Amino acid sequence: MNSNSKRILFISLTDAPNGAENVLLTMALAVRGQMFFLKKNALSNLDVPGHIYKTYLSHRSIFRGFLKLLPKLRKYKKDDIVMSTHPYLNALLGFLKRIGYLKSKLIVRECTSVFTRFTGLKKNTYKLIYRMGYPGVNLIVCQTELMKAQLLDHNTFIPTKKIHVQPNPVDFRKVISKSVQPLISSDAKLDFICSAGRLIPEKGFPILIQAFKIIQQQHPKLKLLLLGEGKDREFLSNLIKENNLTNAVILKGQVDNPVPYFKHARLCVISSIKEGFPNVLLEMMIVNTLVVSTLCAGGISDIPSITKVEVNNVNALADAIQAALSDKNHQNKEIVTEYLNKRTPEIFAQSILAALKNQN
Repeated sequence: MNSNSKRILFISLTDAPNGAENVLLTMALAVRGQMFFLKKNALSNLDVPGHIYKTYLSHRSIFRGFLKLLPKLRKYKKDDIVMSTHPYLNALLGFLKRIGYLKSKLIVRECTSVFTRFTGLKKNTYKLIYRMGYPGVNLIVCQTELMKAQLLDHNTFIPTKKIHVQPNPVDFRKVISKSVQPLISSDAKLDFICSAGRLIPEKGFPILIQAFKIIQQQHPKLKLLLLGEGKDREFLSNLIKENNLTNAVILKGQVDNPVPYFKHARLCVISSIKEGFPNVLLEMMIVNTLVVSTLCAGGISDIPSITKVEVNNVNALADAIQAALSDKNHQNKEIVTEYLNKRTPEIFAQSILAALKNQN
């Protein structure tokens, strides 16, 4: 897709294997683009194939990486394309575009709805940086119609025609190939349900832990595995102890390949309170026929053949998980496959590049 006449550059804050970073990598693979990381992550990293040109601008700080990025951007011309997906970086690149420093076309992707997720000073800071940078952006990609509506509601200066709604991609074949890795022997022996994500308030893990306590009364041997790391580890550890679940709820920490856990779990759960869109939900759907998700993002209500439940409700989540475990209400594989086939990396990339072309 990428021609000799133009280059497509994807810029990320770090190469941490989070949802936003994985989306950029997925599109870079689809168009054989180049990737710049402002900082190399100290722990786990994205698995960037060797045929993708990548550059780590700093091993010390994102700010240092941004300073090193500036002269490199001058090499990209008006027919080239630059894409990023983090709000602060989006705004900074947009500002460089506004003042004429960045000549290339600029695509930014909204990774979350920052204006509904944050309040107070943080929300006002986002309003300021969006106002500063987003007028210079050529195309804004939103994951859902709800995200688009929220963006326009808080940024009336953005023209509607600049926004393109494109659901997140998922590489079906890649997820299947990752699922064949065996679990470590101790985990392989467990009867467990599974969730994954950063240990932060937005993921709703306290709600899930309390719901699991209710479920365990009927499933005393069942375990809950939480895959991920984050600032709430100590809080969640204390919550687990307070609920006498020390041997039942296991914080696995960062797991480089969570897909085998999704595959071997009795059931997979998304317990988030608010998301842009949980990409991990799509991976769960590919390898497990029992999936429960809160209605934490636009578009989830339209997903076929999964169990959906309101957010931030312990009893509702417990009832949904219990019903799924008891009734064996498995997904219809044909319906799920049809849904996921609309989210291929190729469709994702083609849709965005076509929308950019229509802006000209």
